[in-house]
Amino acid sequence: MAMSVGSTGEEQSVMATINTTPLVDVMLVLLIIFLITIPVINKTVKVNLPKAVNIPTQTKPENITIAVDSAGTIYWNDRRVPKDDLLAHIKDAAVRSPQPEIHIRADKDAKFEAVGRVLYAIQRGGVVKVGFITEPDRGMAVAR
Repeated sequence: MAMSVGSTGEEQSVMATINTTPLVDVMLVLLIIFLITIPVINKTVKVNLPKAVNIPTQTKPENITIAVDSAGTIYWNDRRVPKDDLLAHIKDAAVRSPQPEIHIRADKDAKFEAVGRVLYAIQRGGVVKVGFITEPDRGMAVAR
């Protein structure tokens, strides 16, 4: 057996390197496609969102607390109020000077409809400052 180390001119040697030109072409086409489609997908209105910080509630004597339990019953400062009388209570509170804040405490199992009715009554009554009272997130218990 004979082996030739050099090329004789007629024989072609096998290429041992990878041709990366097609890969670069495909990557450039994908990059151009992404650059064109990203501004089309991202159609949102530019808004400066507020930075929220959880501030503890400052309890003042003039503040009013409206509670909604899981059955949809409404309480005005721990006193049960019929749904029809809520608007009258809010209108009486709206004319006070300074106008009190209304804090809404809603049970987590309360229907959104009941809380929405309270918010609608507050809006119709003319009270400007409304807040929701929640409990801080203590972290979820790990299921075992």
